[in-house]
Amino acid sequence: MFNHQTQNVSWKKEGTAGLIGYFTTVYIVAVNSQILESAGLPLESGMVATILASAIGCLIMAIYANAPMVLIPGMGVNALFAYSIVEGSGLSFQEGLAVVCIASLLFLVTAFTRLGDWLKQAIPESLKHAITVGLGLFLTLIGLEKGGLVVRGEYSLISLGNPSSAVVITSLITLFIGIFLFTRNVPGNFLITMIIGTIIAHFTGILEAPGSMISLDEQSWVFIPDFSGLSDFGFWMAVFPLAIVLIFENMGLIHGQLGMLEQKGKFKRSFQAASFSALSSGFLGTSPTVSSAESAAVIASGGKTGKASFTMAFLFIGTLFLIPWISMVPSTAISPILIIVGALMVQNIKEIPLDELSEAMPAFLIIVMIPFTYSIADGMAFGFIAYPIVKFAIGKQRELSTPVVLIAMVFLIEFIMRSLGH
Repeated sequence: MFNHQTQNVSWKKEGTAGLIGYFTTVYIVAVNSQILESAGLPLESGMVATILASAIGCLIMAIYANAPMVLIPGMGVNALFAYSIVEGSGLSFQEGLAVVCIASLLFLVTAFTRLGDWLKQAIPESLKHAITVGLGLFLTLIGLEKGGLVVRGEYSLISLGNPSSAVVITSLITLFIGIFLFTRNVPGNFLITMIIGTIIAHFTGILEAPGSMISLDEQSWVFIPDFSGLSDFGFWMAVFPLAIVLIFENMGLIHGQLGMLEQKGKFKRSFQAASFSALSSGFLGTSPTVSSAESAAVIASGGKTGKASFTMAFLFIGTLFLIPWISMVPSTAISPILIIVGALMVQNIKEIPLDELSEAMPAFLIIVMIPFTYSIADGMAFGFIAYPIVKFAIGKQRELSTPVVLIAMVFLIEFIMRSLGH
């Protein structure tokens, strides 16, 4: 199975790295399922979908690319799926899965052709980083809402006799513990935060009893995407931003992770493995998987080959038996993770040339409009439309690429059609 470049790599060392990778990412089962629940999927079904997608993604990465990376439903990508594609666009959950499949097919095409390199050169770096920053702010907003700290922009105040006070207090304590553990770089800090947050919720009286084991007769293990909207312009406007995020997030993450590993020659097959994994997610009932940032923990722990990824796939399958306990995890234990991940994504703002107005202004619009409109797609649209306008305004139209202009035109047409009621 792992034939190339594995002669001097032991299962013991790779298995240990995989174990560490699993414990740093298993939080996604609880976090992602709660986000999918917002899109209309029952919580336990979301857990099964998340576990299977993660296990299959790691297995594909292990066998096809022989790289020590963990593929799990991406933070930010899941928010785009649940809050913009399904909830925001009015699509059903099954139609949202069809969007995932088509967007992943586009990702697959770029991974197996030269289109990926072409897009990488054509899309401005400032817009790529702005999308990441905007996603980070959006995740932070969702985390604040899930913790009861913010209610659609209003601060949630603590007052005696207010039944929500226990939720707010629990969220605040868990958040500060999570920040402490993360900044101290404690191994498995997200998982520990989630466990401690659940214990605190028990003592504050907001924790529910564990559920029962999943029934194989009642649980749908494979979901059928609904492709009936393929002829609708709105469907493709949902596909478009998801495909862009998938392509560039995986491109950046995998390139950086293989750079740590000093095995950049594995980029092509790793990128292709990520596209296969994302496509499988649409049929498993979840938002697309990406190469997680926590793959860095696997590499730092000595993971060098697909043996580490294979170990993580095996461990994720075992997580199916923990679903009754994972379902106990309250929103107050999830919200700190969303907020901290959001803070990490916002750091990309330092990569945007803020002193260059023609780059900073479109990036700024993406960053602020994603959380303010509560729509990742609309936020991206504002920035992409503004980019060629600003470049023309200051006489730098030669810096524009054909793909950027085309993307801006598509977003503008979508805005016009929406305003006309089409």
